[in-house]
Amino acid sequence: MELRQLAYFVAVAEEANFTRAAERLHIAQSGVSAQIRRLEREFGQPLLDRSGRSVRLTDAGAAVLPYARAALDAAAAARHAVDELTGLLRGHLAIGTIGTTSAAQADLSVLLTTFHADHPHVEISMTVGNSDDLIDRLRARQCDVALIGLGRETPSGIGALVIFDEPLVAVVGPGHPLADRDTISLAALTKHPLITLYRGTGVRTSLDAACAAASLHPQVICEATEPSVVVQLARQGLGIGVVPRPRFPVQAHSMMITGPQLRSPIALAWQADGPASPATRAFLRRAHTTFRRPAAPPVDTQAAISANPDRPAKAQSSNVPPPASTT
Repeated sequence: MELRQLAYFVAVAEEANFTRAAERLHIAQSGVSAQIRRLEREFGQPLLDRSGRSVRLTDAGAAVLPYARAALDAAAAARHAVDELTGLLRGHLAIGTIGTTSAAQADLSVLLTTFHADHPHVEISMTVGNSDDLIDRLRARQCDVALIGLGRETPSGIGALVIFDEPLVAVVGPGHPLADRDTISLAALTKHPLITLYRGTGVRTSLDAACAAASLHPQVICEATEPSVVVQLARQGLGIGVVPRPRFPVQAHSMMITGPQLRSPIALAWQADGPASPATRAFLRRAHTTFRRPAAPPVDTQAAISANPDRPAKAQSSNVPPPASTT
C-alpha cells in the first residue's frame, strides 16, 4: 500500500468523479484508476461504486476513508516536523481567488511574489471560483487560503482578513433620468430593473442581504460575471448596475447607495478550525504583516462621486486570528 494510492482514493471520494480527481491531482485519469484498482486488490474489496453517474463509496470504502485521511495527515505532519526542525519551509499552498479583476488581486500577486522569493520550496497552485464555491473549498480543505468577497457577515468557521473595502454604487448611462443624482436609497433602487453580479459573489450577497433585512425585493433582470460588463450594460440603458465603485473613470454616472450604504469587502480567508500547514501559517503571517493597516474612514459621499478614485479604501479586519506558529 502506498501513500499516493490513499491520496488518489481520497481525491476520488471527495470529488465523486475520476476526471475531477485527476484534474485536482494534476495526473492522467488512467493513472488514478490504475492505482485505485491496485489498492482495491490489496484490500480484497471494491472501495468505489462506479455504476452510477457519480462515483460513490462502498461500505468498505466508507470504512477505509477516515483511516486514509488520517494516514495522509500523519505523513504530512511528519514531513512538516522535519522541515520545521531544519528551518526549511516547503510543501504546497493552494490558493483560491474570485475571478473579478480588482486592486485586491494586484496586492495578492505582490504578496505571492514576495512569499515565493522567501520560500522558493513551497509549491503554489491557484484556482478561480465565486466566493461561495471558494468558501466550500476552504471548508473541504481543498484550498488553504482564498481571496473572496464578503457579505455582511463572515461565514462560520472561516477566518478573514479584509484587505479592501469597496463601497457599492449604482451606475447608469449619461442619458438616464437618474443621471443628475448623486445618491439613491436602497428602497428607491429596488424599484428599478437591476444588473449586478451573479449569486455566490460578495457583491450579490451584500445586495441580497441588505434587501432582505429591509424586506425589499430587488428586480435583478441580468447577472454578469464581471463588474465591467455590468457597467457596459448599464451604459446601454438595460437597467441600473450595482457594482463596486470603479477604480478608474468610466463613461457612466455613479450614485452612492444610501439607507444603508452598501459595501463589498474583499478578504483573504482561511479555514479557522483545525490544523494548518507550516506553509499556510507562514503565508497568513506575511499577509497580516502586509495588510495590517489602520481602517479607512467612512466614505465621503460627495467626494467619492466627484472624484475619480485611483484605489478603493484599504481596511484591516481580522475576524479570526491566523493560525499560530508552532515554531
